[in-house]
Formats: sequence, C-alpha cells, structure tokens
Amino acid sequence: MRHLLLIGGGHAHVAVLADWIRRGPPPDARATLLTPHPALRYSGMVPGWIAGEHERLRGIVDLAGLAAAAGVELVLGRAVAIDPGARHVTTAAGNRIGFDLASLDTGGVGHAARTLGEDPRLLEIRPIERFVERLDQWRRARAGDRVRAAVVGGGAGGVELALALRNLAGAGTRPEVTLVTGSAGLLPTMSRAVRRTTRGELARQGIAVIAADARFRDGALMAGGASLEPLDLVIAAIGSAAPEWPGAGRLATDRAGFVAVDEFQRSVSHPHVFAAGDVAARADRDVAHSGVHAVFAGPKLAANLRAVLGGREPAASYRPRWNSLYLLTTGDGRAILSYGPIAAKGCWVRALKRWIDLRWIDTYARSAGGA
Repeated sequence: MRHLLLIGGGHAHVAVLADWIRRGPPPDARATLLTPHPALRYSGMVPGWIAGEHERLRGIVDLAGLAAAAGVELVLGRAVAIDPGARHVTTAAGNRIGFDLASLDTGGVGHAARTLGEDPRLLEIRPIERFVERLDQWRRARAGDRVRAAVVGGGAGGVELALALRNLAGAGTRPEVTLVTGSAGLLPTMSRAVRRTTRGELARQGIAVIAADARFRDGALMAGGASLEPLDLVIAAIGSAAPEWPGAGRLATDRAGFVAVDEFQRSVSHPHVFAAGDVAARADRDVAHSGVHAVFAGPKLAANLRAVLGGREPAASYRPRWNSLYLLTTGDGRAILSYGPIAAKGCWVRALKRWIDLRWIDTYARSAGGA
C-alpha cells in the first residue's frame, strides 16, 4: 500500500481528512497524520475569544476525531527534518517515519524575538495554541489590574487583536492599547475605504495608532524614535517566518525559505512532496499567507493527493479570487467588512462572521462525530 504522510494539522490538511471521510481512502493507500496537537485552533476565532464573544474551546477542530473517522493513523509529534530523496521525516523525539507521498501543512514559525528583540512581556502569536495558553495565564494573573498593552503589526491580525484587547473579557478596567503598524501603515493591502473605516473605529475605541517600526531597546519598546513605556504586554502580529528544516532537507524554497510549490501545491523540486498553507509559497503566482487561502486550497490539495495515490497526475489548482472577503471583529459585537474597494461595519457584519466561522468549525465537528 502507498503511504501518505500528512505533516502538520493545518487548515488544508483538515480538508484532506474530510475528503477521506466523505469518499473513503483511495484504493491501496494508507495515511498518517503527524502533528504536535490532537486539535487545531482556528486562528480566526481567537480575537473573539479574547473579547469574550465565545468560549475558548469553541474555535477548535478535533484532529484526532477526524483522523479516526478517516482511518488515518495519528502520531503526536513535530517534524524537525525531512529527507525527500530517502522519503522519510524525523520527529523531535528522534523517530523516523517513511512515506511514499508527503504533504506539509505545518504553518510558519514565529520570528518576533528576532525582529523586535527579546523581552519577557513579548507574546508571539505563533504557534497559536501556545499564544492562547500564555495569554490566558497572563489574563488570569492580571485580572482586575489596570494594564497597558501594545500590539505590533498593522495587518488584519494586528487590528483584530488590538480591538480585542481593548475589550478584554474579565478586565476590571479596559486596557489601554497602542497599535504599532510598522512603516507600511494600517492595512496596507486593503482599500482606502477599509483603512478609513478601520482608522475611525480604532479612534472611536481610544486605540492609539503609530505608523512606525518597533524595536526593543534597553528594555523599552521604541517606535518612531519614542518610547511607548510603560507597557505590561506586547503582542507581535507580524506574520510568520519559514521553518528551516524543509530547506535544510533540500526541498526547493523561495528566497524567504518557504517551500516552493507549483499550481497543484506540489514541490517544484520533489514531485512526491506537496505543501500548503503558511509553510508554502506558490511559484506560479503571488498568494498571501492567510488562513483564507489555506482553507480554499485544502479541497484542491485533497483532490491532488487522491489523484497521485491513484496513479494519476494532479489537476486541481487553487486560483484566488480577484478579491477575498475579510471580516474583522471589533471586539464590541460588531465587525468591519473588507471586499475589494467595499467597506462596511455593523452588528450584521459580526453576525456574518460568526455564521461563517461556526459553519466551518461545525462542518468538521460533524465529520469527526462531534455533532
């Protein structure tokens, strides 16, 4: 039997597991899922949890349940090396797992300390599960205290986290929050209307915005030549870096170290290795690292893996729409909509976001036998 090794339990691999549940395993094929955690935390629902809009466990996908329902072996561990020529990976525990076909969906790695500098108050949002655990511990320890926080990163994630912290659930006094966007400014890839709407919402909620790069210097967070101290918490939402082990294993990568893949999510150097999500970079087109794209690429990846396991060539390609829908929660029961040049804000946008998020989560809960 041909062995498919799914390395990482990311959004795209969830779709692969769902495909095996719905259609059954491909003939003469078996699969193993190697992942550090038995569940996937959906990052899009983390700001809502911070603001108390839903419970911590609501944004969870049961990877163990999905694997069991799909007939896929679950191995809890983290890949630290790959030899695509010899067709095996090595885990952090030193175990070696062989494969005929492999797919990587491990996500990127945090680089906040390398970019901003070391500081005990710094929380990196990757890996997301560790971030949630550390933030929950911090919140419990500071319950009732008056706190000042800074969020570094002017993308959608940074905006949502800043608004969520301003509305921190269980806080006796609303935290004072500063959003440091970096020199690129606020939401640089979104439309002028969305930036204007978001800037107005940040001002309405009393969140200061600084369009400058941040860096720790002598124990102080500096931005635009000025100190932002005193601060009790600094959250870095500055995107992810590539893990080193795929490139060290001689998989082709782009200049930033992400696994270079073709239109079928297949490695450009080793056609028996696929990659999707934040660990990968399309060589044929520019696709931003975003959970939105990973979710939509998942079914295409599932189709291609099934085809190759069946002795056929992959044929499914994810082509991003000309614009993606982004829904940014404001932490107070509303949300901001971004779709191309269109911007909107209101409770109805928050209701739409909640419906989309829970539909995605609950679809996989039913597949895993959780509903």
